[in-house]
Amino acid sequence: MTQEILSAIDGQLFAVWFLIGAALVFWMQAGFAMVEAGFTRAKNTGNILMKNLMDFCIGTVVFILIGFGLLLGEDVAGFIGKPGFDIFTAYENFDYSNFVFNLVFCATTATIVSGAMAERTKFLSYCVYSGIISALVYPIEAHWIWGGGWLSQLGFHDFAGSCAIHMVGGLSALIGAKILGPRIGKFVKDKDGKITKINAFPGHNLPLGCLGCFILWLGWYGFNGAACTSVEQLGSVFLTTTVAPAVATVVCMVFTWVRYGKPDVSMCLNASLAGLVAITAPCDVTDCFGAIVIGAVAGVLVVFGVWFLDYVLRVDDPVGAVAVHFMNGMWGTIAVGLFATTSAPGNDTLTGLFYGGGFTLLGKQLLGMFSVLAWTAVTMTLVFFFIKAVFGLRVSEEEEIVGLDSMEHGLPSAYAGFSIMDISNTMTMEVNENTNLGVGEYEAASEAQKNAAVKVVQTPVSATGIYKVSIIAKLSRYDQLKKAMNDIGVTGMTVTQVMGCGIQKGAGEKYRGVEMDATLLPKVKVEVIVGSIPVDTVIEAAKKALYTGHIGDGKIFVYNVDKVVKVRTGEVDMDALQDVE
Repeated sequence: MTQEILSAIDGQLFAVWFLIGAALVFWMQAGFAMVEAGFTRAKNTGNILMKNLMDFCIGTVVFILIGFGLLLGEDVAGFIGKPGFDIFTAYENFDYSNFVFNLVFCATTATIVSGAMAERTKFLSYCVYSGIISALVYPIEAHWIWGGGWLSQLGFHDFAGSCAIHMVGGLSALIGAKILGPRIGKFVKDKDGKITKINAFPGHNLPLGCLGCFILWLGWYGFNGAACTSVEQLGSVFLTTTVAPAVATVVCMVFTWVRYGKPDVSMCLNASLAGLVAITAPCDVTDCFGAIVIGAVAGVLVVFGVWFLDYVLRVDDPVGAVAVHFMNGMWGTIAVGLFATTSAPGNDTLTGLFYGGGFTLLGKQLLGMFSVLAWTAVTMTLVFFFIKAVFGLRVSEEEEIVGLDSMEHGLPSAYAGFSIMDISNTMTMEVNENTNLGVGEYEAASEAQKNAAVKVVQTPVSATGIYKVSIIAKLSRYDQLKKAMNDIGVTGMTVTQVMGCGIQKGAGEKYRGVEMDATLLPKVKVEVIVGSIPVDTVIEAAKKALYTGHIGDGKIFVYNVDKVVKVRTGEVDMDALQDVE
């Protein structure tokens, strides 16, 4: 009787732990949001937060309607679960805990894709493919592994999702990022289209990214440990889930220190996540030695993955999602067939190659991995091309340059009170066609067209004197302007980040239901002091550099510095003020 009571108590405790684990996995959504936001640029932070919020919310809706049935419904030919609506028709007998547990895992798969496609994806399109992943793509392949499908019948092992979740999410991210194309300015090409340079876009908030990494690591104890059924097994899973990412991070630190001359901070954060991804499948069947080797490989693999995407595949992945989740998801799946041992608590049958088990388990792992890869590659390629054809997948160049916070959500900034702007001399921007003057070439334009495009406000210019020329320019013309100034002999300039509201007035944008007055657009203010160079030469060079044939291309202010100085020191009549801008 005592043993029966203890067993009952033990069962209830693990039932509660099962739901606590689900809550920890849900908390990982915050970690993904922080990592993605921290590793990208400030102008897209609100968009990223919104995407990570909607991952879970849209995923919940579609998982209720179809996803849960396809995953855990009655097995149909080993391929798919039978859809059902027991959550509505038989709620009193519904498996509530199992639903919540599988829902939070489903949302994780969808959110992995977000990071690789960040900063240039339409929000509507993101919502569509996130919903499709949660409704169809993930539930069907997860049924093969966890829902009684053909892979589970075969003996394929993926305890917590290296294959079913991370590899699937990572491959989806790779396909999406490839179809979407790189961010503007990521790859510099010559006139023949050959890539000559790769530009780094540092994340705007590394502390935020680090916080996200720690949140994910904490949540991973629930991710890997929630399905454990004994204290011994839970303790072993916690150990391997700690050792693998720690070793991966140390190895990555040493590797980047040797390779790049400095230990790379963001890469080490990625390495921690890579070690967690790699240990996810074998966490319950491997021992400490296996976890060390798995983590060590993950620490090198993540660095190789980032390099491979940039220099070989030419795929722009802002947060390293492909290297972390896809490559290490594959490695973790294979690692089961190499490091599984019966010395791990709760594992009485699975033995990997390196522990005397031969190639049997490894063969099953490879078959399952390639089957899931094929399913994901076909379905997600079709999904992305469908979305691209129907909704469009990528935002316009102007939207990307200004930022998705402003253009997609009407949010001036995710950091109210801070002046934040992104400047890149490789950027280009599509212009508002309503401002077209009809002539795009500066030499062919009339004086009226030139003056309409780039207005000049100046004091009377004398033959001698020192003048300050202040030029307001679009981000897209900054590089041309800088080169033009250099060509005429201007050797110094001051560049200031500014926000301006000119012709493009706000159109009813609202924040929390309150209409905002106008949309402030990011611009640069370039100031130069000239004495020996004629002011007219500077003005003409600036006008030519800024001109695109549209009203509002820029504005130039000219100040007579000599007169300003004399006025401020009281050396001239007040009547002279009429000549000072």
